[in-house]
Amino acid sequence: MSIFKYLKNLKSFSLIVVPDHTSHQTRSRKLTAFKLYLFIILYTVIVAVSGYYLFSVSGVGSDFLPGSIVPNSEDIKNLEELNEKVNFLAKELQLLRSANQRLKYALVLGDSTLADTLNIFPDSVEQFYKTPVEGNIFSSILNIVNFIFNKQDDNSIFFIFPVNGYISRGFNPEKGHQGIDIVVKDGTPVYAAAGGFVIFSGYTTDYGHVLIINHTDGYISIYKHCSLILKREREIIKQGELIAQSGNSGLATTGPHLHFEIWKNGQPIDPEKLLIKN
Repeated sequence: MSIFKYLKNLKSFSLIVVPDHTSHQTRSRKLTAFKLYLFIILYTVIVAVSGYYLFSVSGVGSDFLPGSIVPNSEDIKNLEELNEKVNFLAKELQLLRSANQRLKYALVLGDSTLADTLNIFPDSVEQFYKTPVEGNIFSSILNIVNFIFNKQDDNSIFFIFPVNGYISRGFNPEKGHQGIDIVVKDGTPVYAAAGGFVIFSGYTTDYGHVLIINHTDGYISIYKHCSLILKREREIIKQGELIAQSGNSGLATTGPHLHFEIWKNGQPIDPEKLLIKN
């Protein structure tokens, strides 16, 4: 006979308690099957409710469970700070990706036709390409030089050195160096080599703070590794105007200097062939 059939046919039984010491009498108690089932049900309910309250509501006793960890207030605060840092880094990464895309766009389309795409009228831009006269002795001297050496063409463009320093590395496009490195102290003022308008102003991973100015005749000038940029995109720049400060920003740098490039119609040109020494 199986145990289930036995329990089914069980109507009543006696519970006998036998003490270890012989001085105590043996006791017996008669129980019915209904009382036994009721006792089992009540015991199960009490254990289930107590266990739920112990582990789920109060959290007491969860440390005894394998692999269970209850974070305290300090852990929660650290997790919130870590989450904020992750969100901040994600936003910074998105900004760097956007800056790199804008840099590529500026290099590809860096010619005088950008005046149309930026909704800048050529007549209003052309007056800023020329060196200003009033209130600037250095600009007046440049105008005289431009008049003497470029008398036959008033619209020709020339470039001045953006900073005063010595060239530590020259133009070598075969080895990927498409400009010149001018060694100067960190924070040295950087001036616009020629007049134009800014087509890129931002931070890139390799070149740090970068500024790109669009000029006439398809020329653009690039200023890399700056510590501070003073001009924003779409701003009109005059020749000799303060635009940035030199620095050592970016991963592709070996020390404080200004990396300077000149491009014409999408091709890099040796800046030393175009720069007028002052």
